[in-house]
Amino acid sequence: MALRALITGITGQDGSYLAEFLLSKGYEVHGLIRRASTFNTHRIDHLYTDPHNPGVRFFLHYGELSDSGRLTNLIYEVQPHEVYHLGAQSHVRVSFDMPEYTGDVTGLGTTRLLEAIRRSGVKTKFYQASSSEMFGAAPPPQNESTPFYPRSPYAAAKVYAYWMTINYREAYGLFACNGILFNHESPRRGETFVTRKITRGLSHILAGKEKKLYLGNLDAQRDWGFAPEYVTCQWLMLQQEEPDDYVIGTGETHSVREFVEEAFTYAGVELEWRGKGIETKGIVKSVREEWSDKISPGDVVVEIDPRYFRPTEVDVLLADATKAEKRLGWKPRVTFTQLVRIMVDADMERVGLTSPGEGLKILKEHDILWTQNTLTMG
Repeated sequence: MALRALITGITGQDGSYLAEFLLSKGYEVHGLIRRASTFNTHRIDHLYTDPHNPGVRFFLHYGELSDSGRLTNLIYEVQPHEVYHLGAQSHVRVSFDMPEYTGDVTGLGTTRLLEAIRRSGVKTKFYQASSSEMFGAAPPPQNESTPFYPRSPYAAAKVYAYWMTINYREAYGLFACNGILFNHESPRRGETFVTRKITRGLSHILAGKEKKLYLGNLDAQRDWGFAPEYVTCQWLMLQQEEPDDYVIGTGETHSVREFVEEAFTYAGVELEWRGKGIETKGIVKSVREEWSDKISPGDVVVEIDPRYFRPTEVDVLLADATKAEKRLGWKPRVTFTQLVRIMVDADMERVGLTSPGEGLKILKEHDILWTQNTLTMG
């Protein structure tokens, strides 16, 4: 009989990749989705099959992380062998505008799910999607022993969820793990997250759909990896003999400014920076001939919008993933430069442009084609 997995947040970036990965391993996959007046299932539409068909292994269930009764019933109904809790209000900047909602869904939602598992008596393994944002202002590099210093309502809610996961592990003997994942990106990243904002904005500029890209803090430094590689770690954590907590990251840090430069250069646009602080502007220094009808040297294509600054900033996040390498046998393969190229290729092709074409080569090189689609389909 196939192993059954329940994924919250299955319509998100990680949830969709994890669903594909588990299906490739023969799992029966169940996903929790929110009921809304508009569909938000584009990342998993290619996985869906009419449940009346024989041999179906992918099922979706309506529910909310704010509804403890529904969560308990779902655990009873599905009887999952593994639960991957990825669902949350996960946008850091938005959490400042909606702190109470973020705490309820991102923090208490985890408690409701853990309690549903405990009360059901179903023997399952639990994965909690913790975040590098929990480290906040803690000096880099950060590992499993680094004290948390959250700098946003989102990070504070994640710290609460982290400790509740440990409490249920120690109090009730649940096989419960925290995966403290540093920033991981892909063509499926939401358009309001800075990496997708950059690659999408660049593509729209080259297609003549937009004139400028507006960003916040260019100097924030992050440890950026490739999301499909990171979901394999989530699975690996639940395959260990004992539950534990793991930091996952690349061990490299790059600024938002570097991401912008890497993306534009790869597409054939050389930038130079002028001004300081909020007056900083990214100006075209040279451009490949094929884009000369859309942009020209001297054009301002990047500007700062103060609305995108956080009230409390996180300056540097840098993972020390030594423990994961030793115990899980995991190391990242996709480099920062390769990540940017995969994302630029995907967004250029979305708007009908011919991309430089390195993205698919990189995916083939690293054998990351279980995502079942060209350039991970966005």
